[in-house]
Amino acid sequence: MLASKKRKSTPGLKQRRFRQRLIAYRETRPARGKRKISRSAVPSFFTLMNLFCGFISLIQVLEGRLAAAAWLILLASIFDILDGMVARLTKGESQFGVELDSLSDIVSFGVAPSFMIYVFGLREFGMAGVIIASLPALAGAVRLAKYNVDFEEEKGDYFNGLPIPVAGLAIVAIILNADLVLQFIEFVGEVNVTMITVIVLSGLMVSKIPFDSAPHPSAAYIRSHALKVFLVTGGFILVIIFREKGLLFILIVYLLIGTGRALVLFVKAIRDVELLNPE
Repeated sequence: MLASKKRKSTPGLKQRRFRQRLIAYRETRPARGKRKISRSAVPSFFTLMNLFCGFISLIQVLEGRLAAAAWLILLASIFDILDGMVARLTKGESQFGVELDSLSDIVSFGVAPSFMIYVFGLREFGMAGVIIASLPALAGAVRLAKYNVDFEEEKGDYFNGLPIPVAGLAIVAIILNADLVLQFIEFVGEVNVTMITVIVLSGLMVSKIPFDSAPHPSAAYIRSHALKVFLVTGGFILVIIFREKGLLFILIVYLLIGTGRALVLFVKAIRDVELLNPE
């Protein structure tokens, strides 16, 4: 009886003993300085938000909301741009950041758009539709692996091959402009525009065609690339004003500039060879 009354009269005894032992344990540990937040933490947060948007986009596709899924990929691209800009501004670029960015990109701009385009217009073709729909994810993985191997800690003015975010956004633009795509399909007849577009985009990702990279957030870069910065800014304004149609327009222009430049260089190279080796 007395023992039980004693136990009832001392509530929280076990908790106090635990706290005393914890304090005694902490006192035995060597003193440590204050932990510093890594410079890569802030850009990595934006990278993870990019990945999160890609994941939510997949859920939206499963639930049949393709338009919402497409806009989430656009949001993921904004986070992708922000993580690069913040990394340069804070000098937080690292190999860890590059790898994390690639893992996020393959989900948001490879797997999610592939799944999206399969549900949108390729699942009616059976196994052929599955294979073609998988191409953006497969080509994007190869493109990112090549980029990581060749990464030199500083992005140049051009990428070799179409960047995977642009390919993903091109698929998004097709889905958001489904009415225009259907009108175009009726105009060209039996040609499957969706299949051809997916194959071409996938091929461009693994090609060596130079495509413009995103502008750097620095005064020196803006002065030396004023036209490029102006065009990119104008593209953002077009997307804000005209939304999906603005997105489709700027992506078509971007693809035409890259492929057109490559075609001009190819023709020039052939002419130079003919001049050096006249018959």
